[in-house]
Amino acid sequence: MLTTLFIILFYTATLVLVAGLGYKIWVFAKTPAPFKIPVTPAPLTKAGVANRLAKEVLFFASLFKSNKWIWLFGWVFHVALALVLLRHVRYFNEPVWFWVPLIQPFGVYAGFAMLFGLFALWMRRIFVERVRYISSPSDHLMLILLIAIAASGLTMKFVAHTDILALKKFMLGLMYFDWQTMPSDPLLIIHLSLVISLMIIFPFSKLLHVPGVFFSPSRNQVDNAREKRHLAPWAEALESNKPDAG
Repeated sequence: MLTTLFIILFYTATLVLVAGLGYKIWVFAKTPAPFKIPVTPAPLTKAGVANRLAKEVLFFASLFKSNKWIWLFGWVFHVALALVLLRHVRYFNEPVWFWVPLIQPFGVYAGFAMLFGLFALWMRRIFVERVRYISSPSDHLMLILLIAIAASGLTMKFVAHTDILALKKFMLGLMYFDWQTMPSDPLLIIHLSLVISLMIIFPFSKLLHVPGVFFSPSRNQVDNAREKRHLAPWAEALESNKPDAG
């Protein structure tokens, strides 16, 4: 029953994650940007916009200019999370890609860095008055969920080990519809339950800043307001006396 339950939960969570994220991205893409509002100094070309977005995604450039401490905690968490996720690739392919074993040591200790960054960001929401004032219960719950995922994963690595081979067989079975028995370790059940919860919550949470940054008008627009008039599609339709297609 445990195996059947988690098979159903993983397929459901994956469907919700993919469909929900796809829908949100579609909404972001279809939302009109009626004004030219790039934050200056802004790039003058599309290549410059791509470079700006790359620096935002990889290095959190604007956050670095705004607040060095928040940048440090946030960047450490996100880089550590990326390493942890890449380390988990070994559970989803066979034979394992050549680069996956190379990052295993880094991925293990990145878990501690991830936990440090999350705790620092959570303490900021608790002890910094102006941040505490604008923090909602969901902000705290998302951080607690991520902390619980990281802590349970590290506990399985360093305290209560689980059957890694059986877990990999289970995950590969999910991918190829060749279902295998899931290990019944209590800590693994907790860890996977938390991950499934995150997958389901993700499309409806503030974590949507992950794809949302690419659709931010203040970041993805070329600063050419003097050279080219900016019109949203519905405004063009009004100017040409045509019915709004949207």
